[in-house]
Amino acid sequence: MKVRAPATSANLGPGFDCAAVALDLWNELEVVDGVPGSVTVTVEGEGAGELAEDETNLAVRAYALLQPPAGKRFRFVNRIPLERGLGSSAAAIALGLAAAGKGRPAAELLALGSSLESHQDNLGAALSGGACVTWRGRIAKIAQTLPLQPIAVVPAERVLTEDARHALPAEIPHADGAFTAAHAMLLGAGLAAGSAEWLALALEDRLHEPYRPSALLDAIRADLPPGAAGATLSGSGPSVLVWARDLDRCATALVDRYPECRVLRLSVAQRGAL
Repeated sequence: MKVRAPATSANLGPGFDCAAVALDLWNELEVVDGVPGSVTVTVEGEGAGELAEDETNLAVRAYALLQPPAGKRFRFVNRIPLERGLGSSAAAIALGLAAAGKGRPAAELLALGSSLESHQDNLGAALSGGACVTWRGRIAKIAQTLPLQPIAVVPAERVLTEDARHALPAEIPHADGAFTAAHAMLLGAGLAAGSAEWLALALEDRLHEPYRPSALLDAIRADLPPGAAGATLSGSGPSVLVWARDLDRCATALVDRYPECRVLRLSVAQRGAL
């Protein structure tokens, strides 16, 4: 059994905890018969020597929700950077679920995976592909493709999602809530209509981004590179997605400006874990 799952970027500015897009950057898993009664795990690429190589591996735990992992050998080839806001945990869960539950509906796998991933936006997009809105165990795939191209600017430092979440206030001003609600509606409309103009106007947020300070996001927004329409914090950061009208021109400028970061030219993954 071979499966793969895409990276994801959640929130997309004002779409906090519900909107996400699958990205064409994939982790892979091969499951074959191994030593009876034991679990063998190898990890190559991102997370090698760091991620668990036993039954506590997150993807193996997801697999165990549907099938017993004993007697199997799990080989991972990872390309999604860890703890950079690009959905590496969601991809791991999606890999395990897809390997054990091949052919099952994405919503069913999402419900199962919720015991391992409390924030379903990344997992929904990893399972379904495209641009999705996920809420209360439901997935609405709004678009297969986007009129703007994503470029990930990935710093060396890491951010734990739970640490970033603890920085969020219990309450926000009513004006900020209204601002974000309006932009979230415009985000959904832009995704559904395939409107680059609406998407570019929708990317501001006052619900979570102000409480997750990002010097990188501030710098990019203050002086958008040529060919860029806007930028968003990817998940809880630290990576930033720059949304480009001209992919090559924008990416070249970002490489020049931020040599300390990885700059990944991406596209929307139209399919999820498979």
